Amino acid sequence: MKNIRAPWWQAILATVLCCLCALAQAATANDGRVGEMLRARLEGALADRMPLRLSPASANRALAEFYAARQWAPAWDEPRLQSLLVELGRLAQDGLDPEDYGYTRLMRFPASADPAVQADRELLATRACLLALLHLYRGKVNPAQLDPHWNIDARELDPQQGLKLVQEAVAANRFEPLFERARPVWPYYRQLKLALARLRQLEKAGGWPVVPAGPALRPGTSDARVPLLRQRLQFAGLLPDTPPAVPELYDATLVAAVQRFQREAYLDADGSVGRATLAELNVGVTARINQLRVNLERMRWFRNELTGDIVIVDLAGYGIFYLKDGQVAWRSRVQIGKEYRPSPVFQSAIDRLTISPAWVVPPTILREDVLPELRRNPGYLAKRKLHVIDAAGRELAPSAVNWARPGNLRLRQEPGPDGALGELAVRFANPFAVYLHDTPSKELFGASRRSTSSGCIRVENIHELAVLLLDDPVRWNRAALQAAIDERRTHDVKLARKVPILLGYWTAQVGEDGYVSFRPDVYRRDPPVLAALESPPVF
Repeated sequence: MKNIRAPWWQAILATVLCCLCALAQAATANDGRVGEMLRARLEGALADRMPLRLSPASANRALAEFYAARQWAPAWDEPRLQSLLVELGRLAQDGLDPEDYGYTRLMRFPASADPAVQADRELLATRACLLALLHLYRGKVNPAQLDPHWNIDARELDPQQGLKLVQEAVAANRFEPLFERARPVWPYYRQLKLALARLRQLEKAGGWPVVPAGPALRPGTSDARVPLLRQRLQFAGLLPDTPPAVPELYDATLVAAVQRFQREAYLDADGSVGRATLAELNVGVTARINQLRVNLERMRWFRNELTGDIVIVDLAGYGIFYLKDGQVAWRSRVQIGKEYRPSPVFQSAIDRLTISPAWVVPPTILREDVLPELRRNPGYLAKRKLHVIDAAGRELAPSAVNWARPGNLRLRQEPGPDGALGELAVRFANPFAVYLHDTPSKELFGASRRSTSSGCIRVENIHELAVLLLDDPVRWNRAALQAAIDERRTHDVKLARKVPILLGYWTAQVGEDGYVSFRPDVYRRDPPVLAALESPPVF
């Protein structure tokens, strides 16, 4: 019988298959050893009977739950790790630092067959993934540690659901949808991300020009600094990149761009570039990048509170908005607390209006403002139409009081358009005794910067907001509300449905045309947030 030999390629194929099988068996065996290492390190954490949370206090428990669900099998082969690294690198677009999640360390992790080294890589990668999800979902910084009065609960990422989603992402080797799901859905978040990307590109290119100091630049004049001013506003997106007919002339087009810049920075929009405007123009691009990072973080704190029907007071922007179904139905200007008596950040629910409110001077204002003024000027009470009320509710003659030691007295101002609260107040529960109200000081709404109150929020055209909140066009239209005010009788009107309210603080904003404006940090709240953002995370 003729000897039939297999083709040469079949022999090579058989050899390759044998090698691959051997490698697969070796890899499986090594995975088993890595799993044993993971089990030895983490299994004890499963004995913890406290409720599972994705937090620093129960990080090992979360890792143990993750790997126990996999029967202690490793999760991060090379393709999955590379996919994760792509998403960790993209966290810079959110204003977060990829190094907080071990980005470079994971990228440079030594290739090793040592199960202990591989177990180290496993734990680092899983921690990074969980921590990134947590920070995208509710922020890296804990605002309650920066503000002792913070009353907005941190959003808890459901631990079982979070671990399940990570397992699914690992199985599919798709991490982009996982991370995107954790991000806030508010459109401004995405717009600020785009602005951050633009400024980072600009920073790499050297930033924007500095306009030198000198005499104020005024419309219609010529100055060697005008081309730099024009270039600066082009970088801001307020001027087209078109050469002017006369480069050094401060022309009408440039004036209009300067006025827009001034309005958005809450400066007097006179079109002249004086000292204050020059200082705002010359804030460096790196500082503005950090301002965007801080405000992206603030949006992560609130996440989805900024949707649905809600009243939002934008403290740093001196504005108020009423959102219906997530769309702005009404907006107006506000006056907020002075720098030394700032309006707080908190959330609550509007439950009633006070028509023709009387004003009882709050203890802080009585102690720090009224009593010192009263001791200097005995006619102060009459000028302000303030009545002295004792602890039993009886009115006293001012001359009968020892104002050096007044004791337990209250000062009450009767309702009326000239009263401190004007004709109307909007009430909601909070520990700060803060509310929205009308004001006789309406001329102050025309000021560029409006930190003029003692903590409460003075609202321009508050009657329009009241009609929207009452939501009863027959019984409580504008005319009916005014008729009730004209009675000069103090009484509350309950809302048929409570409306959420949020007092927030954002020092960067995106306009309808995409222009990103930077507001003054009137309460100096940005630096502590930035410092916390740049501190090492714990998980």
